[in-house]
Amino acid sequence: MLSYWNTQPDSPFTSPLNAARKYVASRTLREPLPWPNSTLLDGDAADAVADLKQQLGEDLHIMGSGELIHSLMRRGLVDEYMLLIHPLVLGSGRRLFADGSPATTLRLVDAQTATSGVVIATYQSVEHTAA
Repeated sequence: MLSYWNTQPDSPFTSPLNAARKYVASRTLREPLPWPNSTLLDGDAADAVADLKQQLGEDLHIMGSGELIHSLMRRGLVDEYMLLIHPLVLGSGRRLFADGSPATTLRLVDAQTATSGVVIATYQSVEHTAA
């Protein structure tokens, strides 16, 4: 991700991503990490995220890891999904919600359309929605 965002100086996401505190789940990377404000998670990523979620009391965002998302979904650790739907049908490739993903009921809480036609849909997991 760093290699992409370092080449996007005009994106409104670049500066906030560089400044944000980042927790990295990886089986291959080692400290020190090249991206500023990055910390490598120790041990099982889902356990580490559960601990962070409890300790920090603030939102955690996941970018770029379907495998991690599936692991967190199985543990009931995903409160909200922000899905970017691009106006393009690829026809093949990896699916975000692949076979074996836990069935999850979602409630739409926000939807926006970018000028590019990308729909940004935000959903909450029903089990995490206040009654």
